[in-house]
Amino acid sequence: MTKKQLAKEVIQRLAKEYPDAHCTLAYDKAWQLLVSVRLAAQCTDARVDKTTPLLYAKFPSVEALAAAEVSEIEEIVRPCGLGHSKARDISACMKILNEKYNGNVPDDFDELLGLPGVGRKSANLVMGDVFGKPAIVTDTHCIRLSNLIGLVDVKEPAKVEAELRKIVPPEDGNDLCHRFVEHGRKVCVARRPDCGNCCLHDICRYGKKI
Repeated sequence: MTKKQLAKEVIQRLAKEYPDAHCTLAYDKAWQLLVSVRLAAQCTDARVDKTTPLLYAKFPSVEALAAAEVSEIEEIVRPCGLGHSKARDISACMKILNEKYNGNVPDDFDELLGLPGVGRKSANLVMGDVFGKPAIVTDTHCIRLSNLIGLVDVKEPAKVEAELRKIVPPEDGNDLCHRFVEHGRKVCVARRPDCGNCCLHDICRYGKKI
């Protein structure tokens, strides 16, 4: 089985297993997803989703966050860890959105990468979830599962993204990455994968060794 054939089978099986997979960060507007994904670095989505309502209650718009002092943002987001650097990035990002994009989030990948605190993973998440464009979100679940299954043989996020783009149809990439998250949390858990109950067991490189 080629890697492209393997990818097709993985996509089909995970789609059947997790038909409603979606982004686990709560947001209503594109700029809120940018905030949440920055806060999610080295922090759980659950903690982020408890913190952002407090942030938006005080600063309910791009304009309000852009005008806020970094220290005010930091006070609220501190429970997510790395409070100062995250608050600084959120402040700088909102200022640019407010001044350059009239409060809107650009739908261009390179322009997203130009925003403070936004890397390829964040930019891909916004492109896929907000704008419905082809995206590969290389979070820890995507990287780990892609390697275990045998879809890729690299660990660096940008290289994993590039390799997956070669074998995953553009229209399937975003949903596949959300399903990797679901599968990584429920079945293929780090350091203790439940291969016996895995829908990919017979085609997974790691699973076939068990």
